[in-house]
Amino acid sequence: MSLSTPSSSLLPACEALPTQSPDGARAEVLLQSPGDPARSVLYWLPALGVSARQYLPLAEALAHAGVAVAIHEWRGIGSSNRRAGRRENWGYRELLQDDLPAGLAAVRRRLPHERLLLGGHSLGGQLASLYAALHPEAAAGLAVVASGSPYWRQYRHGRWIRLAYAAAPWLANMVGYLPGKRIGFGGNEARGVIDDWARSGRTGRYTAVGMADDLERCLARLALPVVALRFADDWLGPERSLSWLLAKMPGAQVDRQLITSDDMDGRPADHFGWMKTPRPVADRIAAWQARLP
Repeated sequence: MSLSTPSSSLLPACEALPTQSPDGARAEVLLQSPGDPARSVLYWLPALGVSARQYLPLAEALAHAGVAVAIHEWRGIGSSNRRAGRRENWGYRELLQDDLPAGLAAVRRRLPHERLLLGGHSLGGQLASLYAALHPEAAAGLAVVASGSPYWRQYRHGRWIRLAYAAAPWLANMVGYLPGKRIGFGGNEARGVIDDWARSGRTGRYTAVGMADDLERCLARLALPVVALRFADDWLGPERSLSWLLAKMPGAQVDRQLITSDDMDGRPADHFGWMKTPRPVADRIAAWQARLP
């Protein structure tokens, strides 16, 4: 299946690659290829509650720079055949062990030889880091954008955020899922995802219910090149939050860059606004990957 938009008229049509996880969960990975053969394909993980389609402008900007982009669809969002509810629940385990391998396999069937990079926005950057740590041989580099550990101590108003990490799992358990669309945070999120996310926010450490892997130890062994892009006006991804995440990967070769409103033609350099005009992000990722061996 192919998709096309007016802004992608000089590029091949965006493809929708079907994926299926071992438990029957299905979704589509959106693949935007450049006009010429790509050296690299960036497998991109969205932020919490954000559908794959919303990153098509980023994918097109990177494709114009010669980088293929495959956009993952989170379980419960967009093209996914699952929706969080009292009878449908999942956590980081399903996302990391089932859905991401299924999506990556679909891309590898389509692009078997290109160098693979992992990347993501916000929670997507965190889970891309965890997947890279669990499978260090899978990718040649890692890009984290507007991301960082959600540890409450790394935020200016951390005590209030700590309360949110207690309230969100309680609300999700009461309703059967976190009604993010109603409260203005994420989408309608599974209880397990919120439990795993809130635990990392309370403790500053990554664990996932049902996973035997020591995620912190895996991160500590990771030795990939990393580009970390932070936005100057992003209160959801402050410098201390990013530093806490990157400190978990002491062996990584990190290129940290700050994007300001000057880079955004005077628009605020914040957590989500860049998605509408992603050229500054695309340019930096493209330049970084061109320097990789």
